[in-house]
Amino acid sequence: MGYGAPAGSPFSGPGAVATSAAAGLPFAGIPPELARKVEGLLATEPDHPDDDITFTQIPTARDRKPFTLRAFVAQHRAKMLLAFGLIVLETLAQQAGPLLTKIGIDRGIGQKDMTVLVVVAAVYLGTILVNIGASRGRVSFTGRLGEQLMFELRLRVFSHFQRLSLDFFTDEKAGRLMTRMTSDIDALTSLFQDGLVNLGVQALTLVVIGIVLFVMSPTLALITILIVVPVMFALTLWFRSASDKGYRVVRDRIAEVLADLQESLSGIRIITAHNRRAHNVIHHDNVVGSHLDANLHTSRVGAIYGPATEAVGVLGQAAILLIGGKMVLDDTLSLGELTAFVLYLTAFFAPIQQLVQLYNTYQQGQSAVTKLRDLLGTVPSVAEAPDAIELPPIAGAVDLDDVSFGYTPATVVLRDIDLHIDAGETFALVGPTGAGKSTIAKLVTRFYDPLAGTVRIDGHDLRDVTFHSLRSQLGVVPQEPFLFAGTIRDNVAFARPTATDDEVLEACRAVGIDDLVERLPDGIDSVVHERGSSLSSGERQLLALARAFLARPRVLVLDEATSNLDLRSEAKIERALDLLLEGRTAIVIAHRLATAMRADRIAVVDVGGIVELGTHDELVALGGQYAEMYATWVSHTSGASA
Repeated sequence: MGYGAPAGSPFSGPGAVATSAAAGLPFAGIPPELARKVEGLLATEPDHPDDDITFTQIPTARDRKPFTLRAFVAQHRAKMLLAFGLIVLETLAQQAGPLLTKIGIDRGIGQKDMTVLVVVAAVYLGTILVNIGASRGRVSFTGRLGEQLMFELRLRVFSHFQRLSLDFFTDEKAGRLMTRMTSDIDALTSLFQDGLVNLGVQALTLVVIGIVLFVMSPTLALITILIVVPVMFALTLWFRSASDKGYRVVRDRIAEVLADLQESLSGIRIITAHNRRAHNVIHHDNVVGSHLDANLHTSRVGAIYGPATEAVGVLGQAAILLIGGKMVLDDTLSLGELTAFVLYLTAFFAPIQQLVQLYNTYQQGQSAVTKLRDLLGTVPSVAEAPDAIELPPIAGAVDLDDVSFGYTPATVVLRDIDLHIDAGETFALVGPTGAGKSTIAKLVTRFYDPLAGTVRIDGHDLRDVTFHSLRSQLGVVPQEPFLFAGTIRDNVAFARPTATDDEVLEACRAVGIDDLVERLPDGIDSVVHERGSSLSSGERQLLALARAFLARPRVLVLDEATSNLDLRSEAKIERALDLLLEGRTAIVIAHRLATAMRADRIAVVDVGGIVELGTHDELVALGGQYAEMYATWVSHTSGASA
């Protein structure tokens, strides 16, 4: 992959076509025909105040508590009480109808009193209006409250992601983590905005109707309780057990679906190159099929429970109508009371049916709560100490004292490493793949903590300083640089968002990518696609180096930073590195000896330790492992030149 070469040359990227694509970039701006509409929309966009959000590396006392629905909702206790008041008003207005019907029949129709009928009709209309108003207010208020709760939860989950250590993201699939922020929180959204509120409405309705039934006719109410409640209770216990298991499986299966989707999208180039598309479709069909089976199971459970409870309700109504009718004939119950009782009984069974559906929503929400509780309860393996101090401006001396490390306790990668790097020294790490070179760099940047020993910078134990004060003085350029969807300016100024345009351009010139920027239609404001997919690998690496140049770190880690560059670009990078590394401590991980030879000292890492240490000339004269690597490199270089 070449650096900034013209379209059609051996160094040009795959996107080297007309206009902006001549620089390796496909069109990424707004079509001219839509630009005016976009400007119109922006003109009507209201002003948004600056976000008042404070991120702390150490979680607050509230964040450390186990995540539960009760604790989460309790933060807005006053608003929840207001919502409950609206629910009470709505329920009372809604259930006044049968009682008014009883009065109309017994005192109006029975006594042929038109005045009573008119008053009852007027009051009935009034209760309907009150019910409409209370319902509208409740839906609007609880909707806003639910969105506020979800906003806080999404922010809390995202902040927790920022606190977690790299090993967590290495062990977890990205698709599963996406599930926590998408389907799990969506399930809680349904629970907060519909489930909990409607649960309150229906539960309160049952209580109100139950009280009214006993007041109107204790005999009929007792018969209802004896006939309906035991059967309903048994069905509900069965449904709860079956649906609990079913929805837990559903949450696991949707996580697998998203994980497989994310992996397939990220690896689409490899899938295409190896002609695995048909195989991947079959695999995804199996994954989605498992999700379908889990949903069908929960549907079958609901299909049994819903009709069964409805049948119990109908049988209960028939029994009450028979017994109540006999009581009317015996003059122990009025016709109005029987009518009202049957109406209330219908209203009594309706909430039960609603609660069946709400229980499904509740179970999905509870499954989501369990997943989120596990996530939010995860403790970072590399945590900032509560009494961590600010790391003062550093010179850049690095020490590893008797350091041992393994990504798992059972597998030790480094053993008893003792190493000193002087401030301002360029120090190279070479050795076979998997020897532990990158691991040393990860310990210096405190991506991981050693299992034993201490890592220090300027004498400060890294475990005793804050992450912000440490990372703001470190820079890392990985082998595969990551570019965010946005402009070139955003990516270069990622570590210094306040940098001026001139400073960004200076950084681009320093690494030799200014000609690419000049060819782009919008210069440093040109958009790069997600992960920098519109750029060649060499261009992405150059931008990553420009980012490091602009950040001006005191200690810089270059992890195979020139491995993706062609010889022409590598020569430019070497010149840029001379400027970038001047006066700074640099830890260079290199497979190319041309890069390692420029270092002040070189360490050969193998079998979990440093087996050779010295300058290039010293190691060649030593005649050991480095000398053998150098001889091999010379022979290959000579052969290539010939």
